[in-house]
Amino acid sequence: MKIEDEIKQTKFVSPHQKAVLNLLFTASWLQARHQQFFKSFGITTQQFNILRILKGQHPKSLSAKEIKSRMLDQNSDVSRILSRMVAKKLIQKQTCPADKRAADIFITEQGIELLSRVNKYQQNLDTTLQLSESEATTLSNLLDKSRG
Repeated sequence: MKIEDEIKQTKFVSPHQKAVLNLLFTASWLQARHQQFFKSFGITTQQFNILRILKGQHPKSLSAKEIKSRMLDQNSDVSRILSRMVAKKLIQKQTCPADKRAADIFITEQGIELLSRVNKYQQNLDTTLQLSESEATTLSNLLDKSRG
């Protein structure tokens, strides 16, 4: 559906304004789809993001600060999210031997198992935009260019 129909607006100041509004609207739409998908696994999009980050480092650990710097949503309250993930036994925190004030964070076997279950359905989520591989590549390149 066209952005004009979605937001019931036919006039835009410029094609650039239309593109920005379309991108913001689509990002919100896509985020809602992601939230619904991950809810069926009992996690949030931010928790999934953290699990993927930790899985990439497995069996090594990362600090909360490093995790936050790699997250898609860097405004997240990482401490709170990590506490919830510990309670779900998806991650484990250990006091850092080099700095007793910091914690080393590891993904647990339960976290790895959850990612494995999610990955079975990942393609359903990845194709939400209904783009061909070529179109997806072009879109990704345009978005990279947009951030300069």
